[in-house]
Amino acid sequence: MNPGLKGKPVIVGGDPERRGVVASASYEARPFGIHAGMPLSRARRLCPQAIFIQANLPRYREASAKFMGILADFSPRIEPLGLDEAYLDVTGYEQPYGSAQKLALAIKERVHKELKLTASVGIATCKVVAKIASDLCKPDGLLEIAPGGEQDFLNPLPVAKLSGVGKKTEQALKHMGVTTISDLASLPLEVIKENFGGFGIVIHSYAKGIDERSVEAPGEPKSISKQITFAKDTLDRHFLEANLHWVCQEIGEELRCQNKRARCIAIRLRYADFETITRQITLRGASNDNKVTFTTALQLLNEALAQSAKPARLIGVRVSNLVGEQRQLHMFDSRARKLEQLEGAIELIRRKYGPTAIKTGKI
Repeated sequence: MNPGLKGKPVIVGGDPERRGVVASASYEARPFGIHAGMPLSRARRLCPQAIFIQANLPRYREASAKFMGILADFSPRIEPLGLDEAYLDVTGYEQPYGSAQKLALAIKERVHKELKLTASVGIATCKVVAKIASDLCKPDGLLEIAPGGEQDFLNPLPVAKLSGVGKKTEQALKHMGVTTISDLASLPLEVIKENFGGFGIVIHSYAKGIDERSVEAPGEPKSISKQITFAKDTLDRHFLEANLHWVCQEIGEELRCQNKRARCIAIRLRYADFETITRQITLRGASNDNKVTFTTALQLLNEALAQSAKPARLIGVRVSNLVGEQRQLHMFDSRARKLEQLEGAIELIRRKYGPTAIKTGKI
């Protein structure tokens, strides 16, 4: 989007003077210790010469859709992971190219030609090894692990490279003397099962290069959530309500885009001391009405603040137990239908003229 930034340390996430976290960083910024999820203020201290830019999710979604479309041309067996990653099962589909590696090169070429983006590809007999291989050959690399070579490839790597091994699991394994994938693979299964249960069995198999998971298309979404972090901690009720109202509008628009209704509405509130609470209500009937979502979320917010009136730093809403459009209509009540038509008209205006073209308020 801005070729002039090429080769420079760039951090995506917004203004470091305000609260927020790093969404991503260019490879020139990463040697300074910059990583996703880091507070922007800390990122600026580590790399003061970095260029900070705002995220642009609509453009990312547009590029993601084109990227996934390219992948789908090479195999219908595709499992997206977020916006910019996917598993692809190319079994049988590599024949016109001569090999899986040549197919991967063709993918990289198309992504670069059509999107002006680079792609890294890991090729292996199973998902866990392919993912690690793709991570290790970034940026713009290609790494193929031959069948039978999975264990040798994995052995010297840090155990944290395995899918599912987060910081807590890594620390627990470290206390057991496990620092590499080879160490984990060498542990008796009984020991790992005793300490980690069924999850231990899974990562033990991964450490041996065994992963029976198939590539599967994503299922129906189970929930939708939005949240906002404030620039300053606040207990201003009007400010909290205004932000809650905005979040509920975003949720409602997403529900209607997906032709979904929600039965359960929850709020998430994080206080200045980082204590985080959630409160939820199950509705009598599923809804995607902005007013229903906001009224319910506001009730939950008032109850939470009545119990603990502390300044807040984050507020969010999550809707779940999603169902389709089918519902029982009220024969003599056309108000709900009119509200739906009004909200649909407002969304059309916003899509054409921008999200701030028209806003709703309350008296």
